[in-house]
Amino acid sequence: MNKLKLFVSFAFGLIFIISFQAGLDVTSTDDFCQSCHVHPQADLSWKQGAHFDNASGTIAHCVDCHLPPEGMAYLTEKVKTGSRDLFSYWFKDESEFDWQQASSREAAMGHVYEASCLNCHQNLFSRGLSKKGQDAHLHYSRKKDELRCLNCHLEVGHFSPKKTELTINDRSKNTEIFQQATRVDSFVNYTEKIPATSVSFEMIAIPGGEFTIGSPENEAFRKENEGPQRQVKVDSFWMGQAEVTWDEYDAFYRATATAGRSEDQISDGMSGIDAISGPTPAYGDPSQGWGRGQRPAITMSFYAAEKYCEWLSQNTGKKYRLPTEAEWEFACRAGTAWPYFIPGQPADFNAQSWMNKIFGTDTTIYSYIFYAANSRMRSVASDNMKPNDFGLKNMLGNVKEFCSDWYAAETYATYPENSVISNPAGPATGTEHVVRGGSFKSGAGQVRAASRERTHYDQWMRTDPQLPKSLWWYSDNSEVGFRVVCEYYSSK
Repeated sequence: MNKLKLFVSFAFGLIFIISFQAGLDVTSTDDFCQSCHVHPQADLSWKQGAHFDNASGTIAHCVDCHLPPEGMAYLTEKVKTGSRDLFSYWFKDESEFDWQQASSREAAMGHVYEASCLNCHQNLFSRGLSKKGQDAHLHYSRKKDELRCLNCHLEVGHFSPKKTELTINDRSKNTEIFQQATRVDSFVNYTEKIPATSVSFEMIAIPGGEFTIGSPENEAFRKENEGPQRQVKVDSFWMGQAEVTWDEYDAFYRATATAGRSEDQISDGMSGIDAISGPTPAYGDPSQGWGRGQRPAITMSFYAAEKYCEWLSQNTGKKYRLPTEAEWEFACRAGTAWPYFIPGQPADFNAQSWMNKIFGTDTTIYSYIFYAANSRMRSVASDNMKPNDFGLKNMLGNVKEFCSDWYAAETYATYPENSVISNPAGPATGTEHVVRGGSFKSGAGQVRAASRERTHYDQWMRTDPQLPKSLWWYSDNSEVGFRVVCEYYSSK
């Protein structure tokens, strides 16, 4: 009898193990994954990518990337992932799936496992690896605690169209080449023309005045660095109607860049000579593959933005520069005192609140501000948005914008409480600079007029393997750009 029980237990155990393994095998096939992931982009982009279409004929399957390689972690994540996917398949509308957002680096980080990458790619210095690849992998091996394979290899698993590199010879043909900059004789809006290019852009006259900088203590999403509120006066100035576009920045790049020049050739510079020579080639595609043209130029460093302003000043005979933080907020508010430059409260526009998830977000903001709720995780050209009362576009959202001030959390507390301070320019020294406006990745709280942020140099340069690191391009930030101001007195 005991032998029979032992035999039956063994048989049932064997059947369970075989059935369990068979179930794992079936539910780990690409076809099974695609029975829930019915959106065609996933399958098509995978088959066009290097994990399917490659010279070796080796195929990386769904579970090879999207689950840990082995052990209890594999089983645990398989159950969690499968449960989530089934819920989405049964209760969500597949037509509302945003493939662009799901393809972003931030989203991919939550669905691709570093251990799985290294399980297949065990030799990071394989024969035939380019010098650029060797430098990148050496940098990765030294910074494993900070970097992941996806920092550089986002497009490997699912194909993305070839990105457009910056060049110094791609000026459009059959277009008018401006011979001189626009002459400005009065304080009115004007269209600036960059000499020796076909590029022009709009400048808006911002009449000076007084306003209250910062946010009241009861404003939703307020942070301590937004106060205390102070009275500020700024002089008149012109400001770019929109952020500097790729068309504008490309003109600077073409006029000043030297193909093949490396960072070590300018590391001792930081001088006027370097300002004339211009940016080194970017490490990768600074436009993120979204296109250039009238989209805002992004990923250039604060240093590069300042050098662009110097170059623009030299070529137009005017005094262009980055705005001070006070000028930026004055121009953004355009005479209003609301959290945004349009009526409404953060609670109305916060797509993450449970009330708005049920009843919907107030979409009035969508025509004026491009942020996480309506951006699909990439920037947009300014002609798609409505302006504020001064006529400025994308002051909030789209891309974050540099200000000339050094950043300090307590800046406003250093201003006098019972008097008006004229044209403040922030602290005399610092290590990071002010960034304002929020971006296409920001929530409703970060795109308020008073919201203050700062640069994060070390974080924004983590992936750059060059020694020295680039002065011109951030390797790990795709949401920062800038707009220019022109000083009024310089054109009187």
